[in-house]
Amino acid sequence: MTYDNTLKYLVEQYPEDFIRYLLAYEATDIQILKTELNQEPIRADSVTFLQTANQILHLEFQTLPASTPPLPLRMLDYWVRLYRQYNCDIEQVVIFLKPTTSEAVFVNEFTARNTTHRYRVIRIWEQEPEPLMLSPGLLPLATLARTDSPQSLLRQVAVQVSMIEEAATKQSISVCTQLLAGLVFEPELIRQFLRREDMRESAIYQEILQEGLQEGREQGIEQGIEQGIEQGIEQGRQSELRLVMRLLTLRLGSINSQLQSRLQELSLAKLEDLGEVLLDFASEADLMNWLNRVES
Repeated sequence: MTYDNTLKYLVEQYPEDFIRYLLAYEATDIQILKTELNQEPIRADSVTFLQTANQILHLEFQTLPASTPPLPLRMLDYWVRLYRQYNCDIEQVVIFLKPTTSEAVFVNEFTARNTTHRYRVIRIWEQEPEPLMLSPGLLPLATLARTDSPQSLLRQVAVQVSMIEEAATKQSISVCTQLLAGLVFEPELIRQFLRREDMRESAIYQEILQEGLQEGREQGIEQGIEQGIEQGIEQGRQSELRLVMRLLTLRLGSINSQLQSRLQELSLAKLEDLGEVLLDFASEADLMNWLNRVES
């Protein structure tokens, strides 16, 4: 989910970069569409409307090929809903982020007895990094591109990030680069080339956190001011807990039940602190040591 949110942020902030890279088309009249499609709500990763071309670019980012329902069926479902709603040409692209030998990353169509639906598939680790380093919005993806020297590639990307002049843009791209680089690089190596930003100040972290806090506040208001404050705080804590658990699972894999129980007892402030340092963890032992320190 972290990588989805990172990439959704990049597409929404830099849609022209993705359109130029994927469609070889210079677009100036684009519109970001709602990603929650009609009927039973399902949410696409990115849906962009190119007004002059009367075309939709629909992107799905996959860390792993496993999906429920299967990805080919999801792509058909997305296409039908988009076409029904907008009645225009739809270009669908699935971008796989993490190297794998699974045959599923080579599947680019859904086939049933009377139906065949095709879409594009990009395995980012097979792509040349140079085109991705030409635009700020694509720079974070360049860390996952093809290379014979991963460390050298990470250094090149870091140099490109450092050359971004606008401070807020540089910070956002740096944070996104570090998050995506975490799919293939160890935290120690990432820190050698990219300054570890304060996650609490980054736009993408704030967006995820504020969604949870706002949900808590809204539920609190409905329950009354006094009760709402208490429930709003707890709802915010639960939202932060879910975020931290997702990040830890992506970073360390499954977390044992004993550690999960200890995490559930943490305050909102401690969960926020954990969200800032967990990218440095390499094993469950690091998490356990951190918990021992904050609980002592």
